[in-house]
Amino acid sequence: MNIICNQSLKAFNSFGFAVQAEHFVSIDTDDELIDALRIANDNDWPVFLLGGGSNLVLTQDIKGLVIHQTNTTTHYDKQSDGSTLVTVDAGKPWHELVLETLDNGLTGLENLSLIPGNTGAAPVQNIGAYGVELADRMHSVRCYHRPSQQWLTLLPDDCVFGYRDSVFKREPNQYVITQVVFQLRSDTPPVLSYKALARAMNVISDRNPKVASSNTNPIGTGPGEPVAQAKLISDTVIRIRQSKLPDPKQLGNAGSFFKNPVISKDHAEALKVSHPDIVSYPLGDGQLKLAAGWLIDELGFRGIEADGVGVHTEQALVLVNRGDGDGQALMALARAIIDRVDKEFGVKLEIEPIVV
Repeated sequence: MNIICNQSLKAFNSFGFAVQAEHFVSIDTDDELIDALRIANDNDWPVFLLGGGSNLVLTQDIKGLVIHQTNTTTHYDKQSDGSTLVTVDAGKPWHELVLETLDNGLTGLENLSLIPGNTGAAPVQNIGAYGVELADRMHSVRCYHRPSQQWLTLLPDDCVFGYRDSVFKREPNQYVITQVVFQLRSDTPPVLSYKALARAMNVISDRNPKVASSNTNPIGTGPGEPVAQAKLISDTVIRIRQSKLPDPKQLGNAGSFFKNPVISKDHAEALKVSHPDIVSYPLGDGQLKLAAGWLIDELGFRGIEADGVGVHTEQALVLVNRGDGDGQALMALARAIIDRVDKEFGVKLEIEPIVV
């Protein structure tokens, strides 16, 4: 096992912040994981689990041992009910998995296309986009529970999923996810509940504003057509995301930096008096979700730059590293945005990435 001292993590986080790991190791098997954890324990090193680094803000060097999983194997097991269990190693890039399942005639992950990061990190954040969350498609997670030193298979209820949340996020570095299992089919009903996606697919228009339901199939119901539609949805999601979000390889970022806040209907109606154009989405139970990007944009933050970091010129929900910024400067900007939004709208924004 090759443990590297003072390893730069610049290439291992999508912001491209130049911090270092005191000790760093790449692992590919269960045995290597156990060996790495044993070495960390013998040396009293804290352990930091690093996935694709796409949902991470590194504000300082990392003490102890950083463990990075590189295993990328995928197994397909056909079930008697017509579904397929897809077992994915943690190091598999997420978008690569989405395209691979579509190529294998399986649907259900298409709305989650082009989300950066690795599959093992997806349950931590309960990634989601365009009306679908990982929790909707996941069958189980195989993980090593460090406190009990046991291998566990966790079902979705065990993961206590929430909006961009899970037990893995609330108890960081306690669970090492090594595999994620999905139960997929060739005929999963398409989810077109988001107007932006439905409009981009010409399912709705300004003259026909009714959003397609999750069971609507605008292509048809003939053989093979659910897969064709899923591929169309994936292509459309990719096009939308590329038009809104910068490529981390070109401009350091972690995608959406803030969660969309949820407020009461009364609070929303009060805000509409002073801000009639405010963007919100009904959730039921007297609550609405606000578009955090709109709130930030309304306050004039879009395009702002300071100390090598800034807010993306096309999407105010995305904070970026202009090339010479660092995590501390980014967090200073984030705090300024949070304070202004709270003062103006009475809304507390929550940061979506993990901050270290």
